[in-house]
Formats: sequence, structure tokens, C-alpha cells
Amino acid sequence: MIEAHALPPVAANLVAEGDRLSFLPAFFGPRLMMRGESLVFGWLDTLSEDYNGGFWSFYTLTNGGFYMAPATDKRMRLSVDGNGFNGEMSADAAGIVATLFAVGQLAAEVHGTDAGDTLADHYHALRDFAKTHPEAGLIFRAID
Repeated sequence: MIEAHALPPVAANLVAEGDRLSFLPAFFGPRLMMRGESLVFGWLDTLSEDYNGGFWSFYTLTNGGFYMAPATDKRMRLSVDGNGFNGEMSADAAGIVATLFAVGQLAAEVHGTDAGDTLADHYHALRDFAKTHPEAGLIFRAID
């Protein structure tokens, strides 16, 4: 009989202040880091009238993924034209949504390259984390 071993849940770790400069090149690559960061900010600006800039927190995931989220305790209303989603969620969940949209878009833009493959892996790693997030239902309704 084969025993199934439960994998530990994917955990997020806040990137320390001293490691922030290496975060974007590590996950988007040095060539795409500015485009990736801009896409994340742009997606949240498009999705939420509540977003008006500010400081963002960076997170690494224990499965090799990452995400970015506004560093605020305020909740945000998101509206996704493509699927009719309208809802309110934490800034953390909104950051996950924005990061998923941005990484998915960037992966499509560089599809067929090593960078595209890496970004697709990052997208799936973040989706796996999102499944265990307290606001998973809202996140998945927003990105569906």
C-alpha cells in the first residue's frame, strides 16, 4: 500500500526591507522587472477605484512563487469587467489578484521563451497559495 503524504501548506513570507531591491529581478527577471512591477500596479489601478498608490509589501512563497500587495489594512472594492466580479477584499487579497493578472499577462507576452515558462510557473505557484488564502473564494471569483 502506498502512503499519501500531505504536503505542508504554502506559506507567504514578507520580504525584509534589506532584500527588497533583489525581489523584482529575482521573480520577473532583470529584463522584465520594470514591466512586471508596472503591470501589477496598473492592474490594481484598473480593478479598484480604492487604489491610489502607496507602499507595497513583497512576499515570497514557500513553493517558489511570489506576490505583491499594498501595505494597508484597508479593504478594497474590486470590479472586473471581463467576468462581472464586484466585491470587497483585503488589500492582501487584492494584491494577489493584481499579481495574478499581471504575471499571466506578462507570461503571455513572452510566451515561448524561458522567461515565459518561468512566469507561468510563478502564476501557478501563486494560484496554489491563493487556494489556501482566507479569501480564496473572492480571489478565484475575481480571476475566473
